[in-house]
Amino acid sequence: MQEPFRALVVNKTETDFSVQVQDLHLQDLPEGDVTIRVAYSSVNYKDGLASTPNGKIVRTYPFVPGIDLAGTVAESKDPRFTEGQEVIVTSYELGVSHYGGFSEYARVPGDWVVPLPAGLTTKEAMAFGTAGLTAALSIHKLEQNGLTPEQGPVLVTGATGGVGSTAVAMLAKLGYHVVASTGKAGEAEFLQSLGAKEVISREEAAPETFPPLGKQRWAAVVDPVGGKTLAAAVSNLKYGGSAAVSGLTGGSSVATTVFPFILRGVNILGVDSVYCPMELRAATWQRMATDMKPEGLLNYIAQEVTLDGLPEVLAAILRGEARGRTIVKL
Repeated sequence: MQEPFRALVVNKTETDFSVQVQDLHLQDLPEGDVTIRVAYSSVNYKDGLASTPNGKIVRTYPFVPGIDLAGTVAESKDPRFTEGQEVIVTSYELGVSHYGGFSEYARVPGDWVVPLPAGLTTKEAMAFGTAGLTAALSIHKLEQNGLTPEQGPVLVTGATGGVGSTAVAMLAKLGYHVVASTGKAGEAEFLQSLGAKEVISREEAAPETFPPLGKQRWAAVVDPVGGKTLAAAVSNLKYGGSAAVSGLTGGSSVATTVFPFILRGVNILGVDSVYCPMELRAATWQRMATDMKPEGLLNYIAQEVTLDGLPEVLAAILRGEARGRTIVKL
């Protein structure tokens, strides 16, 4: 293929920073075993940071952001993948140090590629995206640690965001009583449509002051927020409960005490979707195509945009205006 294709390119010089759609050619792509015709990508908080001059995500310029993609193999030097095969790529160095998914074509190492599971389309895969994978891994860790629906309510913090909203929908599909916490008072109906049984305010989930050991309210917590929100959630975990932690939009420092850990045996479980081992990654995508897949998954997409509409969406996610999932049609 010699024809140009379109991509969102960020560039930074000593005097200027730009985010714009440009034409690229296959020879502009980085080295890799598998070339993919991208069908869809999605918008994540990390992508928003990559589109700013001081986001500390992009390492070299010019650069194509986008930490996930789904599409069809156009060419493969890796015998595990064949031309025409539908695949998913999320995380690793995609969209960080390796050209990402905001491009009509991408080239990546074969070790990053997951075959699209039966039961998912490429569009549905990006309705989940990296955020959905992170939510699914959070639930997996909680269940590994003994969580079952019979144990009581599961709190999801930051529930209107990408990880939060997909976690609400997945947990509801699995039969859990989901309590969704949000700072957006007008989003209760949206969260209930995802399956939340209760919607509480950010202030109720994490009040300005709270005791080191509060009431035993939550069997578990899916927390992509961190900071004070995580500290408050840990204080209110039931005996033996766990918090699966995957983010820091509320801060990287957690001011808590040892009391919940030594008096209630609670756990903080770290969740990493970037370098998650391939065996677990593929198995989790399989669950996302089966028992974790909510009914009407595409209905949860807040909006679908093209490359031309991406800059405004990336700015909006940094302003805290994200709701559900935004996918990018390439």
